[in-house]
Amino acid sequence: VQLQASGGGLVQAGGSLRLSCAASERTFSWYAMGWFRQGPGKEREFVASVKWRSGSTYYTDPVKGRFRISRDTARNGASLQMNSLEPEDTAVYYCAAASIGMSNSFLQDPGKYDYWGQGTLVTVSS
Repeated sequence: VQLQASGGGLVQAGGSLRLSCAASERTFSWYAMGWFRQGPGKEREFVASVKWRSGSTYYTDPVKGRFRISRDTARNGASLQMNSLEPEDTAVYYCAAASIGMSNSFLQDPGKYDYWGQGTLVTVSS
């Protein structure tokens, strides 16, 4: 199964972008999908995740209230609506999927996701 991320681009601070992630296999089952990002000179970090069956969502504190993750059942993927973007949000954003269940505390751990997209660059200018 391959994941294809899209929707990145250049936006001014305060603007919005919507990232999308689609799976090559429409019938493959996920336990959760997530978005991670890696800024210049930084480690890859958790942004948001959604549990596939329940739709429960989880966010890192810096994006709470600004970003919203949702399931895209038509594409067996997930989208990330990003509002009120800040220059600190500049990063390559990766979608990821986990096919095996895990406790909520592990949803932020990139090592628990077994499928990854190629990344899409988001640049927020000040």
